[in-house]
Amino acid sequence: MNTPAATPSTLSYFTWAFIVTALGLVLGAWLGWQTTGTLSGMLTVFFICSVLAVLEISLSFDNAIVNANKLKDMTPVWQRRFLTWGILIAVFGMRIVFPLLIVVVAAHVGPIDAIIMAAARPEEYARIMNEAHLPIAAFGGTFLMMVGLTYFFDHEKDVHWIAFLEARMARYATIKGVEIAFVLVLILVFSRFLDEVESTAFVHAAIYGLLTFLLVEVLGGLLDAQQETMSAAAKGGLGAFIYLEVLDASFSFDGVIGAFALTQNLFVIAIGLGIGAMYVRSMTIMLVDKGTLAEYRYLEHGAFYAILILSVIMYCQTLVHIPEVITGLGGAALIGVSLWSSIRYNRREALEGAHGHG
Repeated sequence: MNTPAATPSTLSYFTWAFIVTALGLVLGAWLGWQTTGTLSGMLTVFFICSVLAVLEISLSFDNAIVNANKLKDMTPVWQRRFLTWGILIAVFGMRIVFPLLIVVVAAHVGPIDAIIMAAARPEEYARIMNEAHLPIAAFGGTFLMMVGLTYFFDHEKDVHWIAFLEARMARYATIKGVEIAFVLVLILVFSRFLDEVESTAFVHAAIYGLLTFLLVEVLGGLLDAQQETMSAAAKGGLGAFIYLEVLDASFSFDGVIGAFALTQNLFVIAIGLGIGAMYVRSMTIMLVDKGTLAEYRYLEHGAFYAILILSVIMYCQTLVHIPEVITGLGGAALIGVSLWSSIRYNRREALEGAHGHG
């Protein structure tokens, strides 16, 4: 007789994240000792790595929920690929290669020179990264705003958390390109508050963000349609994988740039944000395996509202500095409220069911 497989405990999903945390913090402490040669310097770098990891986790709650939403419809093969290759791309690509590429493009230097600059002249490296903040915020903010709006402007969406708002958005979704028009108006409004040079850079980067979203959507549809013709079960393959990687990149922009407020050392940033990225992947796997999104009906809504708020904050950051802690806490609070609303709904349904049977 076959005994049913035991459901993994919540902590077991975070085994690899805990291992990477231990290794990352040891590496961070060693890096601190190597660069400063003092115990206080070692402890400082250890602390910064810890803070960066917490910052990345707090900023990425909504990322994990959106990943799980897309991942649950992917084939097991592509799920595994996303959770293995995706980790490598997220940790090494976005947390190490991406900041180097910004410096390569902005300073017109080679990749090797950018690495040398990061190691030998971190102040100069951080200055270039901060100067590139405006176009990055415009690009990432636009992409994330389209992700959030596309979720709500969906005429097939019938579960509403903030009903008076979401029902209207679902109704207006039949108007073609309504979310694109909304984003374009917002781009024009924000560009009016910037000087001429910054305004041009903002508009160009935002348009590229919009085009990237549309291209990813089209490419994803084409690739998945091709796979579907080969096999009916191949829905949610390469197209969905590319979508999730670009989405992860957009979420990472804020964390990578914000990290330079804590330290100018690229390698310390990579360790701290890399640890955080592992927890995001662990949370994603747990949400898919446990069917959490189906169990808590408003959790997705909270995540997509958090994405919309993050996108507006990224726009606002082109005008004023907004501490990353506000961004992280704001997103986490929204998801917490949506979880509380879901639990209340489940209790209400259970009570009505009990009265119905009574």
